[in-house]
Amino acid sequence: MPKHFRFNDGGRSASGYRGKTGDCVVRSIAIATGLPYQHIYDLVNRSSVYERTGTRKRGKSNARTGVYKSTIKRVMNSLGWVWTPTMQIGSGCTVHLSADELPPGRLVVSVSKHLTAVVDGVIHDTHDCSRRGTRCVYGYWQSPTTSGAQPNRYLERISPTLSSAVTTRLPQPEHAEGERAGPRKQKSLPRVDKPHRPRPTPPPKRKSFLEWLFS
Repeated sequence: MPKHFRFNDGGRSASGYRGKTGDCVVRSIAIATGLPYQHIYDLVNRSSVYERTGTRKRGKSNARTGVYKSTIKRVMNSLGWVWTPTMQIGSGCTVHLSADELPPGRLVVSVSKHLTAVVDGVIHDTHDCSRRGTRCVYGYWQSPTTSGAQPNRYLERISPTLSSAVTTRLPQPEHAEGERAGPRKQKSLPRVDKPHRPRPTPPPKRKSFLEWLFS
């Protein structure tokens, strides 16, 4: 078995499910987060009720048959994980599904029509989906505890502009520990009196004909 791949069904068999199905979203999230397979299965189905249907999108996401990107984003955000894109329009393929091109740690990696889990460079899935390290990575979800501490060095080396654009850092509190955060108060500036300008003298009033005649 290749060192970069390890078979892992994410706990599907242990949860009582049998047979093959399109559960790559549930499987990869369960592996990367360490949460039970059934918990992620139910979470995906509950999140799918918020989807809208239309002419191009008639069905809704299902944990067993497939999940739309909007529901994946909703589930991962609810777990607190951070998304890091590795492709932009016109940038081409910058990161491949390879250990030396991905940061260490537990990742949920998005590739073409598939989601897989990568743990410290090793693919955990039901099959080797790396295409010998040539499969392009669209982006990856990362735990918030490691997303700021483990930047993508490969992306920084090949594209500093793209790396700076996609690096996600956690916001740091601007108040002391134990102090309650509140709205900032703007410092009031000292009042400056404007110089007094004298009013212009009105022009003399012209006399009417009767005033001029009897004056």
